[in-house]
Amino acid sequence: MWCPSPHPETGFLAVSPPTQLPKGEMTMSSWTLEHRGAIALLTYRRPPDNYLDPESLAELGGLFDSFAENTDRVKLVVITGGSDGYFVNHGDLADHPDWFTVGQDGALHSPGLEAYLDAFHRIEELPQPTIAAIDGLASGGGSELALACTMRVGSPRARLRQSEVPAGIIPGGGGTVRLPRLVGPGIAAEVVLSGRAFTAEEAFRVGWLNAVLPGEGFVDHAIEWAQQFVRHSGAALIAANTSLRDSHRLPFRDALARERDIFLRHVAAGDMAPPPPVARPAG
Repeated sequence: MWCPSPHPETGFLAVSPPTQLPKGEMTMSSWTLEHRGAIALLTYRRPPDNYLDPESLAELGGLFDSFAENTDRVKLVVITGGSDGYFVNHGDLADHPDWFTVGQDGALHSPGLEAYLDAFHRIEELPQPTIAAIDGLASGGGSELALACTMRVGSPRARLRQSEVPAGIIPGGGGTVRLPRLVGPGIAAEVVLSGRAFTAEEAFRVGWLNAVLPGEGFVDHAIEWAQQFVRHSGAALIAANTSLRDSHRLPFRDALARERDIFLRHVAAGDMAPPPPVARPAG
């Protein structure tokens, strides 16, 4: 399973010779990669309903590996859906009869679920911030993909749900873990146990979405919203994003110590930008 390793000097990055990212737009079987300045825009298209599948998740993992190795070029990643009415939908188990297997020990295994967990781990561990831009339905595994991102924005027609309990199963890609940490246990219980779709306004009100953006030209609005982050130093974004991510996983005092260590490494690496000029009163 992929995980970024610390740079021997800065503690943030350690990469072999960087993998060259393609210029312009690149289309794979389900993903389209486009560069908008320092933003990498990934669009998922698997018509008609944008169901997730392990092959597409493996492709996504490879793309995130390349982003982690190209922090000079990519400051932030935006993920969106390219099938009308959908962000990313849940996995279609009927599409994959080999989703579950029985091992020699007689225990049930799920290679398909492992593909989900691996891809979401790569998203969450990416040094750069990530934004899920949701225009339509994000359901089941699609909602869990969005939860693995640093932030989420939606159009007025965005709908977010964990659809598993009404189908007789439970979330398996982090829905019962990441969602309570984002919106609190009570709201998360309502989402998971009811299986109902939250509207964009509801999701914004409980903190599931960071913002609701205009529907007309939604992706462009999402890219514009992201500019408030990419105008800053890439090294500072990575350091702050790392500290924010790690703070959720550590006890309070350990999180403070981790933040201090990241701060000192960042300053020692010489990546700190000069402070902005301070306006002084006349006279």
